[in-house]
Amino acid sequence: MDNWNGWLVRWADAGLIDAATAQQIRAYETAHAGTAGWRWPILVAIAFGGLMLGGGVLLFVAAHWDALSPGQRFALVLVLVAGFHVAGALVADRFQGLSTALQAVGTAALGAGIALAGQIFNLDEHWPAGILMWAVGAGAGWWVLRQLPQLALVAVLTPAWLVSEWMVAVGSLFEPAVTRVVAAGVVLCALSYLTAVRGPASSGWRRMLQWMGGIALLPAAVILAFACSAGWWRNDLLPARPALYAIGWTIAIGLPLGLAVVLRRRDALFHGLAAVWTVALAVMGPAFGGITLYGWWALGAIGLVSWGIRDGRVERVNLGAVLFAATVGAFYFSEVMDKLGRSGSLIGLGLLFLVGGWALERTRRRLALQAREAL
Repeated sequence: MDNWNGWLVRWADAGLIDAATAQQIRAYETAHAGTAGWRWPILVAIAFGGLMLGGGVLLFVAAHWDALSPGQRFALVLVLVAGFHVAGALVADRFQGLSTALQAVGTAALGAGIALAGQIFNLDEHWPAGILMWAVGAGAGWWVLRQLPQLALVAVLTPAWLVSEWMVAVGSLFEPAVTRVVAAGVVLCALSYLTAVRGPASSGWRRMLQWMGGIALLPAAVILAFACSAGWWRNDLLPARPALYAIGWTIAIGLPLGLAVVLRRRDALFHGLAAVWTVALAVMGPAFGGITLYGWWALGAIGLVSWGIRDGRVERVNLGAVLFAATVGAFYFSEVMDKLGRSGSLIGLGLLFLVGGWALERTRRRLALQAREAL
């Protein structure tokens, strides 16, 4: 807290601490002011600077690529991949934050280096293998450096590789079941990331996965909702290549569950329930749709809230509340609004936002308090 001195006076006046203890705390905080860690402007500057540096280098290479010989191109690729890592190693003892940013840019440049090397030697191979090689390189960076940006790249590139493999496997066959498999796998993977934190003393990499899962869950849920909606897709419960889709569903469900077992141990049982919910959604959407589908989404949102209360995680309560509100809003727009007149629909929409928003926020605060008390 920035105003720690004011709180210290308040606690001393209330008799919670004595004057000697208050003086010791004040002397300690004064002596160690500014040494607890980096401030957020420095972190933002480092992250933004690393992003701009990597983007500028790649744009410079792209602008002069045609003027370079094949030998010069390959040498430039090697310099891009190795140069940032060497620079990060040289400044590691002086400024660890800058070193981490340079190492992350070097791993990001590895992906560009793999693509450029394939172009230099005119390699026409299985293109998802390039993403796999990039993910392996990021994994090696995490194993050696133990830096969070390396793990973040692994957490992004591994699902991206699986999605790209699925795209190649289905080829030109485009049907709703294709999107359902991908969306279901991404939603379950996001849930595994979101629930990686185990208690208030969890490590930094678990909190990073939690943030990544929370950011990815809502967009993935929207895609899954459209993919499973009978109103947007035709009914195709039996796809054209059932064996291929059986393999796809096995991977989409099995790998996130395996990750959940590694991260959560016995608590991975709830991930199994989430997988059952997802598979049921993929079947129910084309078969029933309508109110049944909205009710199933509301049940999933309530389940996420209950999960958060059980584990004492407020972020799951908040995400569940957002999903529930989105479900109610989608139901109103698709099933109710078109049956009312212009004025009636606007009045209903206003009441939905005012009364429904008030009730939802009141309930969310009460449930979040229960989640905090469960810690």
